[in-house]
Amino acid sequence: MSLNESSAWWEREDLSYHNGELYFAGRSVKNLAYQFGSPSFVYSFDRVKANLHRLHTCLNATDLAGRFTILFAMKANRFPPLLANLKQIQLCGIDACSPNEVELAVSCGFNPKDISFTAGSLSEKDFLTLSRYDGLFFDCDSLHSIHNWGKLKPGTEIGIRINPGMGISRASNEKLQYSGNRVTKFGIYQEQFAEALNVAKEYDLTVSKIHFHTGCGYLTPQLDYWESILESCQWFISRCKNLSRVNIGGGLGVPHTSTDKPLDLNKWASILNKHFGASQLHIEVEPGDYILKDAGLLLLGITYIEQKKDKLFLGLDAGFNIAPEPAFYNLPFQPVCLDVSNGGFTSYNIAGNINEALDIWYEDVRLPNMRDQKHLALINAGAYSSSMASNHCMRGSFKEFLLI
Repeated sequence: MSLNESSAWWEREDLSYHNGELYFAGRSVKNLAYQFGSPSFVYSFDRVKANLHRLHTCLNATDLAGRFTILFAMKANRFPPLLANLKQIQLCGIDACSPNEVELAVSCGFNPKDISFTAGSLSEKDFLTLSRYDGLFFDCDSLHSIHNWGKLKPGTEIGIRINPGMGISRASNEKLQYSGNRVTKFGIYQEQFAEALNVAKEYDLTVSKIHFHTGCGYLTPQLDYWESILESCQWFISRCKNLSRVNIGGGLGVPHTSTDKPLDLNKWASILNKHFGASQLHIEVEPGDYILKDAGLLLLGITYIEQKKDKLFLGLDAGFNIAPEPAFYNLPFQPVCLDVSNGGFTSYNIAGNINEALDIWYEDVRLPNMRDQKHLALINAGAYSSSMASNHCMRGSFKEFLLI
């Protein structure tokens, strides 16, 4: 079956064709593009809620019921209407990684006690700003962080971000791994852990949480290796006498190609239960991708269609700078046409408007005849797209809309 012919691999109840026209969250995408223009990010809050409820349901079916917290990784998407609505439904807290993210989360209604903070290479100004938020929980990722937080907040509780030296990612993509064979900047390694505990003791800091995040986008084939990461982290956990929480990071992925299958969330939850179900530890999970990625579309305008040698190029009115993941991390964003009634499928190279060689959205994608169409959609643009955008070539303008 060719892409977009009959039932496409990415279609689901809230993202599918009806009489040849694409619908998302109950709306005609063609009408959304006409109304909002391009480039525009469009997010479905119903999909966000469904993804969160799915996580809660799977975890509540284990021995972890009643002692887990979902934290939305705010670096994935910081659109204020989204954050304000997340606060209203009370299904998640916030995982923040900069003082400005903390400030924005608070401005959208989150209490500092709803926020877990983890970041590296913090300045004196950063520490001072963060210390003013009473109730904010701070995860230290280095000896530097423990020293500086201890000076400002002696006698308080902290978390320590660890580095187990193992990384995980979709399709073994090393660009998405936060730890592994290569030494990275993230967290405390085994060799420094005793020193980290001693520094914490020096400032009367209680280490009540272990935090680790080892990679992004993993799916079911990677779950066995993910379990081995959980096992390796027990070395750190067993050395903390006052531990009450473990943050297992995020990394839960969504399908990006026709060969990807949805993450087996029940298997994921059962592995988590196997290692922590019998303990009294509270488990934190901070997925950004899983909550938001498949809840967003990027609507782009078609600028030209032109043959160059043996390739047919379709140009769009925005480039990789407003959704960098395909260029930075080789994560494909599937192009989807808004109307398939024309038929006559053809192979296109989808190009952006940035003067850089890597500004190709997708190569050799089969789409219907696009010459009479004005817009194209990219799926999986809900997370790590608009939040990573730049103004490269002064083409950083875009709009965002939340569908309620």
